[in-house]
Amino acid sequence: MAHTSSQTSLARPPLASLETVCAVAREGSFLAAAEVAGLTHGAISRRVAAVENWLGMTLFERHARGVRLTPDGQRFVGRIEQAFGIIDSAAVQWRLPRSPQLVKLSVVPAFAKLWFFERQAAFESAAPALRIQLDIDHRNVDIAGGEADLAIRYGRGSWRQLEVKPFLPETLYPVAHPALAARLAKQRHKHGDAALLDVPLLHDSDVTGWRAWFGALAIPLKPRAQDRRFEDYTLVLAAAEAGLGVALARVPVADAYLRKSGLVRVSRHEVASPLTYYFVHAKGESRPEVLALIDRMQAAQQGVS
Repeated sequence: MAHTSSQTSLARPPLASLETVCAVAREGSFLAAAEVAGLTHGAISRRVAAVENWLGMTLFERHARGVRLTPDGQRFVGRIEQAFGIIDSAAVQWRLPRSPQLVKLSVVPAFAKLWFFERQAAFESAAPALRIQLDIDHRNVDIAGGEADLAIRYGRGSWRQLEVKPFLPETLYPVAHPALAARLAKQRHKHGDAALLDVPLLHDSDVTGWRAWFGALAIPLKPRAQDRRFEDYTLVLAAAEAGLGVALARVPVADAYLRKSGLVRVSRHEVASPLTYYFVHAKGESRPEVLALIDRMQAAQQGVS
């Protein structure tokens, strides 16, 4: 025989009352449970009394500092919490996916083209889904002002008032067009790596990388009119492909580009770059979507994904 809705309702107390009993058990007092639930002390008391009346037994013992569960209450609340756990698991499994969470990410053009674009779809599609809004510019955006949630910056990590975490260290070695590389090979046979000073050196905003590379060889590097400066590192690599001079390969960020290009290595000497890519965000950043993107990028850098 089918049960009516009124008969079904007698099979258990209201879920809200059961949740209240669990809250009182967790908090240890009616007053604390009322504050957490946003209810009055009287409402909490009435809900607990309704469950106790329905059960026909006392769930809580009163003491000076609040309440504690009776032995029967401990067994009952334990089973109810298990039941709520099953409900919560079902809700997570069956509810419709939420809209992807937005993360505003600031990057320089070279990083976007050489490293990020080919990984962006994977970063967005991993669970939970993200929507990454890129701000691609050479300027440092105002993170504190809300222009970005997260930035990837290249430098020495000295950005005050923000939280800075190392992300992508680089190794430097010189590359050139094959014809120029062949010419340099003959000169290097006589003069070693100092022969690179006979051709234009290609670089972006400064010569920090070249100074570090030559410095490790104890070869001084002075400003030279013949060297060529470009605003973006991808232009540095393109100029090297065109035979306009020698560029520093910055690996691993340039790995994919180098595999596809005709550039060849012109020296076995390599150095760790004094500049590094960093995660930069507001201090105390705790939003799950921002932390998720950081985790995914770190995993990709480490070859995990």
